[in-house]
Amino acid sequence: MEAAKEICPTTTMRKVTEGALLVDVRENEEVNELRFDTPNLLQIPLSEFEDRYTEVPKDMEVVLVCKSGERSLRATYFLMNHGWTNVYNMQHGLIRWVQKDFPTKGNTSSVLENKNAGSCCDSSSTSCC
Repeated sequence: MEAAKEICPTTTMRKVTEGALLVDVRENEEVNELRFDTPNLLQIPLSEFEDRYTEVPKDMEVVLVCKSGERSLRATYFLMNHGWTNVYNMQHGLIRWVQKDFPTKGNTSSVLENKNAGSCCDSSSTSCC
């Protein structure tokens, strides 16, 4: 099997503005606290993913997201195993999305507490990281 295509939040933001669908696989409690604020957003908790994955369209670009990028990577491979070809995993998840100051709704404090954990760049940078 080929490796999953992984992209950073900056590339994800560009793809979303171009019409890609963001699929958030975090659990409902997490989403209720802090959510991505983008058009074309679908939430399917990873715990329900095997039963609901057919809700993800095959005919558009799809970027899977979670808090850190690990659960969404599992969901990316799951879709690839079921015939999806235009899917990406967003590396570093919501943590890096918030660090880049991309749009969210809710309380960012729980994410920002780990702001410097694994950070590879200044949050004001527009380069991909």
